[in-house]
Amino acid sequence: MRRFLLVDDEAAILSSLQRALRQMVDEETFEFELFTNPIEAIARCGEIPFDVVISDNRMPQMFGVDFFRVVKEIQPNAMRLLLTASTEFETIMGAVNDAQVFKYLVKPWVNAELEETIKLALSARDALVEDQRLAELARRDLNAKSPIEKEIIALEEAEPGITKVDWGPDGSVILGK
Repeated sequence: MRRFLLVDDEAAILSSLQRALRQMVDEETFEFELFTNPIEAIARCGEIPFDVVISDNRMPQMFGVDFFRVVKEIQPNAMRLLLTASTEFETIMGAVNDAQVFKYLVKPWVNAELEETIKLALSARDALVEDQRLAELARRDLNAKSPIEKEIIALEEAEPGITKVDWGPDGSVILGK
């Protein structure tokens, strides 16, 4: 199940965005949650994971860039998309740099561009999650011990120094050093 979090202070924009997204995806495998209040949306982010979070930038409670900074801390794997009527370069760069927004969408959006952006965002999220999974497996493999290594550790814990052997030049064991 893919989860989308949509945040905009205008309910009509949220409904329109949800309708556009539903036309692009299989409704049975996608779930949408809509919020007009970014503070309530942040609380929801603390409860369940989202694949994609789309937020307006200019909202009365907070700017989308500030919203995304918090979301990034709570859900670093969620792809963040900024929805804005503004094309101010500083706003967009702040979103990309500070909140690591994946992409921005200009209002009014073009459905074909929205669909392509969603596909890219989901692919990027899948790749990120897979990279993290493989890194965790590699870390576990590096930390994994063979049965012999485990036995040596157990022996050392029971009898410290038992596995430390002084060998002579001819291969004999030197006792009592």
